[in-house]
Order: sequence, then structure tokens, then C-alpha cells
Amino acid sequence: MRLGVLDVGSNTVHLLVVDAHHGAHPWPAHSEKVVLRLAEQIGPDGALTEAGADGLVKAVGMAKAAAAGLEADDLIAFATSAVRDATNAADVLARVRDETGVRLAVLSGADEARMTFLAVRRWFGWSAGRLLVLDIGGGSLEIAAGIDEDPAAAVSLPLGAGRLTRERLRVDPASAAPPSAEAVEKLREYVDGRLDKVVDQMTEVGWDRTVATSKTFRTLARLAGAAPSGSGLWVRRSLTRAGLRQVIGFIRHIPPAQLMELEGVSAGRAHQLLAGAVVAEAVMRRLDLDSLDICPWALREGVILRRLDQLEPI
Repeated sequence: MRLGVLDVGSNTVHLLVVDAHHGAHPWPAHSEKVVLRLAEQIGPDGALTEAGADGLVKAVGMAKAAAAGLEADDLIAFATSAVRDATNAADVLARVRDETGVRLAVLSGADEARMTFLAVRRWFGWSAGRLLVLDIGGGSLEIAAGIDEDPAAAVSLPLGAGRLTRERLRVDPASAAPPSAEAVEKLREYVDGRLDKVVDQMTEVGWDRTVATSKTFRTLARLAGAAPSGSGLWVRRSLTRAGLRQVIGFIRHIPPAQLMELEGVSAGRAHQLLAGAVVAEAVMRRLDLDSLDICPWALREGVILRRLDQLEPI
């Protein structure tokens, strides 16, 4: 079948169309995204702004048309933390449904962690043993651990790179000055405080292999010396704690407007990179992780795999 997955995240609205069948590797047939930064369009009252809602409706409508043009048999549409946390989420979802015909399912943070964990498990296989999986998104941090396809522990914390950039560092993407050392240190202390309970929970489950997904981790790994995306999907990539500290050491002194000039850093997320790096370092330090394997599959692939599992074998 040809399956379309529409992921409404904190930074982008991403359509992925894959060709797959039950028990098979899902092969991408088409991918397109629109950068909306919904997490940065939440007003003081916690509601998604009218401009943000307008952009979302337009992007969803375009994605639906693209999926239909590619003859997708099914379209799975879901939203994560930016929509989930908006105080007017119900109204926004109703508007999207009424104007585009697309029903956006809102995933809980725990479900995000579980779906991502499934994708990582399928990518590395059973030989990986007990997995610990980390995913830094725009609005939240997901952590899951376990030995099965469904993790024994799955948690979500409001420690996304975009959220912390907006609420804690207060970084302007066009700023000509990096955040102050004091602001970065306060952010680190805040992140550490939110991790306390999670550290005990994940340590109790335990792990044999540690894995990270998401654009944030891939970018940090690239800056630390991992192979570029052009080297292919199958190249092994990793991020060490020592390498991450070196990356933080130089990006914390670079203005957001100049970070996008670094190889592997996307213009739309450059200003969020430092906050994401602080979260990554805090998690690795608190869980005493020396290195992380980078997995190319994440939430979207997890959703696809779960949908394919529901198909009857031919």
C-alpha cells in the first residue's frame, strides 16, 4: 500500500509518503515539509495565535492535496506538543477538520515516546537488547526504555528545544549576540531539576544500548564529526558526551543568526540548537551516558510501523 503520514510538530508540518506492506521495510516515496514553528506562535494566554492557526490550516490542506496526488491509500495525520499544549487546541482541531477534511489525532507525550521507541527497536532489532531511547523535539523531550517493542517506561517532559529557547533563553533568531552565560547556566539548572524523577525511573528499567533520534541529535552529532546525511541512511552515526561538550563550547559563543552557516545546521532551527544541546548534555550526564547511537527512524516511522502491523498478512 501507499501510506501518507502527516506530522504536525512544534517546528514543521511534515508529509511523508511511503510504499510498504505488512512485514516489509517502508520505503519513502515522497517527503515535503512546511516550517511553521507553531511552538513559537503560542500567545501569552497559551493559545495558538490566529496567524498560527491560519498557517496550520493552509499547510494541512496542501499536504492532503499532495497525498491525494500521489495516490496514497491512507493518510494518518497527527499532532504533537505544540497543538497538544495549546489552550485552544479543540477549536484549532475543529477548524482544521472543517476546512480541510483532515482529522488530526493528538498524540500524548507518552504515546510519542512509545511510537519512537518502536521505530528504534525495529531499526536495530532484538540483538540490541534493552534499549534506552532519547528524542528531543521542538516542544518536548521523550525518553523510553525497555526490552520489548512496547517500552517498560515512557515519559515526556516539557524540555523541547523550541520551547526552552522561547521561554528560558528568549533568543531572537536574528539576534547578533548569543545568550549570556548566566542564561545558559540557569537553563541547565532548570533542565536538571526536571530530570530528577526520570533518572531514577529509567535507571530502574536499565539498558544495554543507548539511542537518540530527532533533528536536534542528528545536528549535534554532525557538528561533533558524524557523517553527513549525504553519506547515506546505513552509515553508523554516534554522539559522544565529550564531543557534545566541545560542540556546546563553541556554539554558545555564536550568535543565532550565524549558527545557520555551520554545515549541517538548518536555518529554521539554528536558534534552537543551543537549548537542544543543553538538554542533550544534561540527559547524558545525569544518566551517565558516554555515547549515543543515532537512529534515522523516529516518530513518523513508528506511526507507519504501527499502522502496518494492523494490516492482515497477504
